[in-house]
Amino acid sequence: VLVNPNALTAYGLSLDSVRQSIAATNVNQPKGSFDGPTRSTMLDANDQIRSVEDYRKLIITWQDGAPLRLGDVATIVDGAEDRFLAAWANSQPAVLLNVQRQPGANVIDVTDSVRELLPQLTSTLPAAVDVAVLTDRTHSIRASVSDTQKELLFAIGLVVLVTFAFLRSPSATIIPSVAVPLSLVGTFAFMYLMDFSVNNLTLMALTIATGFVVDDAIVMLENVARHREMGKSPMQAALAGAGEIGFTLMSLTFSLVAVLIPLLFMPDVVGRLFHEFAITLAVAIVISLVVSLTLTPMMCARMLHTPPQEDAGGFMHGVIERYGRALDWVLERQRATLLVMLGTIALTGLLYLAVDKDFFPVQDSNVIQVITEAPQDISFSAMAERQRNLAVALLEDPAIENLSSFIGVDGSNVTLNSGRLLINLPPHSERDESLFTVMNRLRERAAEVPGITAWFQPVQELTIEDRVSRTQYQFSLTSLDSDELREWVPVMVDALNARPELQDVASDLQQQGLEAYVEIDRDAAARLGLNVTDVANTLYNAFGQRQIATLFTQANQYRVIMEVDPQFAGTPDSLRNLHVTSADGSSVPLASVAQVHQRSAALLINHQGQFPATTVSFNLAPGASLGQAVEAIEAVQQELALPVSVELRFQGAAEAFRASLSNTLWLILAAVLTMYIVLGVLYESTIHPVTILSTLPSATVGALLALLLTGRALDMISVVGIVLLIGLVKKNGIMMVDFALEAQRNQGMSPREAIHRAALLRFRPILMTTLAALFGALPLMLASGSGAELRQPLGVVMVGGLLVSQVLTLFTTPVVYLFFDRLTRQRTPEPAPTPESAL
Repeated sequence: VLVNPNALTAYGLSLDSVRQSIAATNVNQPKGSFDGPTRSTMLDANDQIRSVEDYRKLIITWQDGAPLRLGDVATIVDGAEDRFLAAWANSQPAVLLNVQRQPGANVIDVTDSVRELLPQLTSTLPAAVDVAVLTDRTHSIRASVSDTQKELLFAIGLVVLVTFAFLRSPSATIIPSVAVPLSLVGTFAFMYLMDFSVNNLTLMALTIATGFVVDDAIVMLENVARHREMGKSPMQAALAGAGEIGFTLMSLTFSLVAVLIPLLFMPDVVGRLFHEFAITLAVAIVISLVVSLTLTPMMCARMLHTPPQEDAGGFMHGVIERYGRALDWVLERQRATLLVMLGTIALTGLLYLAVDKDFFPVQDSNVIQVITEAPQDISFSAMAERQRNLAVALLEDPAIENLSSFIGVDGSNVTLNSGRLLINLPPHSERDESLFTVMNRLRERAAEVPGITAWFQPVQELTIEDRVSRTQYQFSLTSLDSDELREWVPVMVDALNARPELQDVASDLQQQGLEAYVEIDRDAAARLGLNVTDVANTLYNAFGQRQIATLFTQANQYRVIMEVDPQFAGTPDSLRNLHVTSADGSSVPLASVAQVHQRSAALLINHQGQFPATTVSFNLAPGASLGQAVEAIEAVQQELALPVSVELRFQGAAEAFRASLSNTLWLILAAVLTMYIVLGVLYESTIHPVTILSTLPSATVGALLALLLTGRALDMISVVGIVLLIGLVKKNGIMMVDFALEAQRNQGMSPREAIHRAALLRFRPILMTTLAALFGALPLMLASGSGAELRQPLGVVMVGGLLVSQVLTLFTTPVVYLFFDRLTRQRTPEPAPTPESAL
């Protein structure tokens, strides 16, 4: 109902009288019923007005014996519920419908169900209405899952090839390869029972598992094959090999699973993210142990009729001989080797300080979110025009598939001068440019559109943000005094914009909106029979889009909104056209009891924890990490010497990053401690677990070096990779120490002879298992396509750590074994050692 205030003045009416007339003639309440001797009759009436035409005919008063109808003083239209909302699909006006899944629902199933319903829904709409899907987040999810599945198959193929390259026998290759599908099928069954979903993290766990699950079977097969080479029958070799290596396999598996336990207890959202990852990987490893202890020996007894063929020219024997000579050389220089190992530990600390820190890798998900902002005093129509101009300018870029645009105050836009765009790019396979290249080009194009500022950020599949923000990261400034915030926030923003690690720094402090302040003369109002409530009601009736009635139909309900016609509500001067009805029924001009002053006012007042707060948003500059950005912000805070009463708190991903940074060291220490306890229980010793764990620094050095050489930051995916390395590289130590202890106890060998023989005997399975794990991680390191940014750090860390640890642990583990053996003998006097064992 768009009221003409001039018409009301001419008829001597007020806005409140119109409102009361409409409300009084449009009601919805029960009337009762008639209950006669034989029948009952319900009672109803035409007390609701249901059409625009009926509203026009509504009599609001009688003057001079003639009816004055609503249509005489107002324009009545079927309109939008809120005319200060607008949306566009590309450049066409649209209604945007966001569909979100319920917690726990499968997003793929929800999307497929919605798409199945669309033809049915479209058929019920007018032909001029076009229904189209603008943004489908499952495109990137499906592509990411598909790419990870291909990488899983690629990893399986590489692992099988590695096995064949060493064993050079199809039947011998089949035996350990069977462990891969059996372990994966068993893991999928467990995931189904536990209601786990197939997602990026669980698929990463399965891909890494392909290199892990074959290890036990390879160790079992290699040991059985060694007994076959001694001339034993397949059955004898299988029994002897399985009995000899069974404890070793249990040590390998339980210590590896122990490393995953701390991942299950990580705090906050990071722990919830990696919960399914850790359980999925642990289940696959345990199933592989069962297969290796049962099926693998049986297949060896049935299928290993001839020993695996030695490679032509005795290549592996030659490698083992060269390794033996190199090991002798190292054992002659044990003190220098121990110093190298200590240097490795120190290098780990230096590399940790040198490598950049981050939370999660930024992903190319084919979707870019844009937050727009115009001057704080902009009108809705001007904002709509500038938003359309920006959309048209961006659509000129050929990389954009489509976009949606929205302005108006709702759950995500909190002020009238802000808006949003969602830009969709073609899938990875259909474009040559990365999302980040396109986004930087769009930034430059948006900067050319006058009167509006745009902030761009890629939409992330893996995110913990719970708010819509201009940028990817935020922090808040809180204070008891809002004036103090108004003073320091602009200073902070200007200082941060000057830092090279940051870009797009802005705050949500909006204090320059225009306000028309109505100053009521209470004495004049009382003299004319008015009160403040009368004035406030008049203002609300005129400019507040006041809901004055509700229409109820069988399917829906509609609000009846009253305001003055927009042509009479453009400026504060419009108040001169308003009149207020006094107690005696006379019409009093509002200007006679009130004056209007224009002043600045806040568009937005934020609180955090009941205190005034301002959120400062920022993006990372190209090449900068989140760790560098956080350090830059803290440095600016110190340089500016903010008052103690102004508190800085990081929010969202930035806050989670700081928490994870402090928890990373504890996570790694917890993994090491857990593995030490498990190994201590298995070996009933406090010394031998330390010997085995001495392999860890070399793996960490390799992982951090790989991150530095590839220009990557140490993020949570990388940390998980390092934790997995901790469980993996100790396999080398376990296989050596197990055989050395066995040789010392049962064969009477000296410590040096025992560890030397163990290193040579276990060289081939160590090399095979390491290469199997390495090639299982290689597809992740080389990943491309949707979601590859999440998988690549895990592959880089695994490959780098395995390469360096493989080289170093083959030499450092025997030296550490002999060092602790001497230390034990010094504490527990024994008969004098032979000259050979004293070396």
